Amino acid sequence: MKMISNFENKKVLVLGLARSGQAAARLLAKLGAIVTVNDGKPFDENPSAQALLEEGIKVVCGSHPLELLDEEFALMVKNPGIPYSNAMVQKAQEKNIPIWTEVELAGLVSEAPIVGITGSNGKTTTTTMIAEVFNHSGKSGLLAGNIGFPASEVVVDARVDDTLIMELSSFQLMGIDTFKPHIAVITNLEPSHLDYHGTFDDYVAAKWNIQNQMTSDDFVVLNFNQGIARRLAEKTAATVVPFSTIEAVDGAYLEEGKLYFKGEFIMSADEVGVPGEHNVENALATIAVAKLSGISNQAIKETLSTFGGVKHRLQDVGSVDGITFFNDSKSTNILATQKALSGFDNQQLILIAGGLDRGNSFDELVPDLKDLKTMIVLGETADKLADTAKSIAIPVEYAKDVADATRKAFELAEVGDTVLLSPANASWDMYQNFEVRGDEFLATVASLKGDHHE
Repeated sequence: MKMISNFENKKVLVLGLARSGQAAARLLAKLGAIVTVNDGKPFDENPSAQALLEEGIKVVCGSHPLELLDEEFALMVKNPGIPYSNAMVQKAQEKNIPIWTEVELAGLVSEAPIVGITGSNGKTTTTTMIAEVFNHSGKSGLLAGNIGFPASEVVVDARVDDTLIMELSSFQLMGIDTFKPHIAVITNLEPSHLDYHGTFDDYVAAKWNIQNQMTSDDFVVLNFNQGIARRLAEKTAATVVPFSTIEAVDGAYLEEGKLYFKGEFIMSADEVGVPGEHNVENALATIAVAKLSGISNQAIKETLSTFGGVKHRLQDVGSVDGITFFNDSKSTNILATQKALSGFDNQQLILIAGGLDRGNSFDELVPDLKDLKTMIVLGETADKLADTAKSIAIPVEYAKDVADATRKAFELAEVGDTVLLSPANASWDMYQNFEVRGDEFLATVASLKGDHHE
């Protein structure tokens, strides 16, 4: 990393810990900043704060005292999940203190070029695909960002011959200023996180920040299946590289079941190792990045054909007695579940769905549920989903939790069927997060395998 002097003896407030906050605090301290960390969790329940204190970093825990901002801070680095309506953030804005997220820090000190991936759906899968293609080809692709590896942590050991493959959320991209990837990918844009952003236009604007600093020497990879991406393509200084499953474009595209890049055949679509039309889109975005990065067609094909998916995102969990299980716990909205369903034959599919009730109906799922073998519902939205299924004569079973649903699905399934956990809802009514929900599915399938000794 570059040892820049921008923060030497400058007072910086890190608001909100979690792993990215810890990484930001440590990086700032390494760069000579005078760091204060403020986190809402009490100190005695806060091992992260305790560790930072032992390293000589000032910590203020248990509340967010506004008077803390009366100190002369040069910068606030906030956790991406903290909204701009937060009182501490608003006071910082009143005092004209710059407010960043930690990916801005990472960009400032990175010696490695950055491939930044954002979008409403598919970004984790696409980020993982790209990193695996890089690493399989002999180039070093380091996963970073919103994928569980804080950019400010990964960047410390990243060198010039590495590439940071960085997943970026709209929340993170609201807190950047000079951040500039060499290649940016926007997988798709759908209404999402509107409780945070307010409007779809504001959400799109946050995502579009990714290309603010890019020049014609940089590349922005856009999904030309979407009219909004075509319109945005006219508003960037970067070189636009489109991908599409609908028509041949001057980039990556699907034509007659085959994937191409600028007229060059790469592989057949049915060779991509994960099911679903959306994964063809993810593969095309990956192909575009790989070709722009000088990676061979052979390495691309080998990686994408053996790609096994991402944990909790259409993850193939294997089979028991001829029944296959897929864990798609990360599908926390209707669109993600629609995309998941596109990869299966509904007549041989049992869907497990339900979770936190956000007040929406599930009418738009109806076309995607047609001919489903059975739907097993759970959580706050169980009744709503059951009513939706019954309206098109799909059999419904209720379950008390994911483990119960998984066992019921196995009992109902026949050889050749698939059981898909794709909840179309957030998990917080029953589980701490979608990972915990997915892990319960994985554990239940593992116990079924044990019971049946396959």
